[in-house]
Amino acid sequence: MDAKNVDEVLRQVASGELSVDAALTLLARLPFADLGSALIDHHRSLRQGFPEAVYGPGKSADEVFAIVTEMLEHGSGPVIVTRADELQGRAAMLAGRSFAADPVPTQIGEHWTVVLRPAPDRGRRVVIITAGTADGPVADECAAVLHAVGLTPTVLRDRGVAGLHRLADALGAIADAEAIVVVAGMEGALASVIGGIAAAPVVAVPTSVGYGAGLEGVTALLSMMASCAAGVCVVGIDNGFGAAMAVVRMLREPA
Repeated sequence: MDAKNVDEVLRQVASGELSVDAALTLLARLPFADLGSALIDHHRSLRQGFPEAVYGPGKSADEVFAIVTEMLEHGSGPVIVTRADELQGRAAMLAGRSFAADPVPTQIGEHWTVVLRPAPDRGRRVVIITAGTADGPVADECAAVLHAVGLTPTVLRDRGVAGLHRLADALGAIADAEAIVVVAGMEGALASVIGGIAAAPVVAVPTSVGYGAGLEGVTALLSMMASCAAGVCVVGIDNGFGAAMAVVRMLREPA
């Protein structure tokens, strides 16, 4: 439930279309619904302006189905399932079809991200830039989450520092962006390059792509955190979801 839902309930009570008891029943699911295996935070959209997401690992397909069903039936915003396996992804889509929620699955390596009931596009200028093709799965997760909340991004792939001339045709998009996500493994240098030329907020995502000294993303993480480009925000290794939500916070519009 979000602010629009609460406004509508209050309007209906004020106009006499809805009784106080009926309104209390609708609002009783705030701040959460107890499904036994999970507490669904229906209050999050109202409190923060963006919905709770469903993290797949550790849940059964039946639990994912029940959680998604609850969120679709008693919420109004987008529903996002991340890092799901195939069975969890199919369970989420099955729940979505029951509510005509038009599920949009994105297979990202061995994981699925499933978006149900995406928000209308808000027309904001968000750019995701990857250093290499191998960073694509993390960028795809970030893009799917941004799409879900109405911040559909432009994705620029394979623009790493091994060939800086490849950034030349992206300089216009970088200069025009309201927020930029840089996804890079190896030594993570692309984040400093973009941070040094862009005016928009930059969120850097280190990936586990790289050879032995890359330490499965630790080298890129430390490099990004030590960037000399002032104000670059860094999230955890391979955390495309976290980068997307950082952008959501940055570009949140007043209720």
